[in-house]
Amino acid sequence: QVQLVESGGGLVQAGGSLRLSCAASGKIFSIGNMGWYRQTPGKQRELVATITSGGRTNYAESVKGRFTISRDNAKNTVYLQMNSLKPEDTAVYYCNYFSTSDYSVYWGQGTQVTVSS
Repeated sequence: QVQLVESGGGLVQAGGSLRLSCAASGKIFSIGNMGWYRQTPGKQRELVATITSGGRTNYAESVKGRFTISRDNAKNTVYLQMNSLKPEDTAVYYCNYFSTSDYSVYWGQGTQVTVSS
């Protein structure tokens, strides 16, 4: 069982910045892939950014150039630096962990990010 602990969400004005953190703990036998997804009421959960164990990153087109995903393998933690935030970035952001050993997927509880106009 893997547990994900998120932090860093909150309320920010448009143009501001936030940094989300997510630490994975539990029965982890190998370094997996991690990422961030987001969801608003009535919409499907969408990919924001992912990062492999080797550091390869991928971003949604809507956040390219504004968001940066990174990780600290020693701490089993993934970060999402969000700059130039827009009201449309408002959503619940979910941390994700993908095990490359058994292909299991784990999710955090989600953290609310609200961007005011």
